[in-house]
Amino acid sequence: MTAVKHQSEAAVPGRVVVIGSLNMDLVGRAERLPHPGETLAGTSFATIAGGKGGNQAVAAARLGAQVTMLGAVGADAYGAQLVNGLKAENIDCQGVARIADAATGVAMIIVDEASQNAILIIPGANARVDVAAINGAEPVLAAADVVVCQLEIPYPAVLAALQAGRRLGKTTILNPAPVTAALPGDWLSQIDYLIPNEIEAAMLSGIAVDSPQDACIAAQRLRMLGARNVIITLGARGLVALIDNDVAHYPGTPVHAVDTTAAGDTFTGGFAAALANGATPHAAIVLGQSAAAISVTRAGAQPSIPYLHELEHQA
Repeated sequence: MTAVKHQSEAAVPGRVVVIGSLNMDLVGRAERLPHPGETLAGTSFATIAGGKGGNQAVAAARLGAQVTMLGAVGADAYGAQLVNGLKAENIDCQGVARIADAATGVAMIIVDEASQNAILIIPGANARVDVAAINGAEPVLAAADVVVCQLEIPYPAVLAALQAGRRLGKTTILNPAPVTAALPGDWLSQIDYLIPNEIEAAMLSGIAVDSPQDACIAAQRLRMLGARNVIITLGARGLVALIDNDVAHYPGTPVHAVDTTAAGDTFTGGFAAALANGATPHAAIVLGQSAAAISVTRAGAQPSIPYLHELEHQA
């Protein structure tokens, strides 16, 4: 509640720059997820704006920040739809390149009746975001309060963005998704807030995360490896945050989940928006959790992300 009040009273919204992916989500729903080699009849299909970068940008914008998006789409219908959708949220898209010889990224998502999902990502134009694009956007980064990255664009571009944010004195956030191996040794020192889920935390720390207690240990390990602060999201079990020298478990809010697709992105975007507006890390976590709890009660990625006034009403 403190975070919500703080955000609504901010005279000038803080600035968040999101560097990351823009995908069109092709979402099929079925009774269950198919087994390998199995053809399974689904119950519905929809095309929905997504991509972790786009989702986090929309979340930050809806939850109180001025947002600039850096990324790439193809010169196709999906790309135009994605950019127009971001602009409708008052997100600055001058840093979104239109790549003539690449298709817009897509994510093929299957959601079962228990709201679990399986996702296949085809990066398309997202793979064309390079270090030169990040270097060319330095004035945008210099004007930001918070810089947010994920791992759905090439690693060199992500590292360049984190390094630029660090050099310019900005708060840097990395949501390390998707991750397939431990990050290079010089990455974690560039990150103010590392926000993995339990699977990603286990991959990065080498510690299995099956409980909040395990998450505390993994967070401390990631701190030892160089991350300044670590927030491990645990789905319905909430999250564990290691902020400065304090570690705490924030239980989840009981809700009836419909679709968990963008819950982590909603948390990250909301957390970034709150920090940009001057909230304490604790208040930013509370805002992010409240927004994520609402998002899982709705279908789709960006359509599920709430606006700040919805949290104020809830409070």
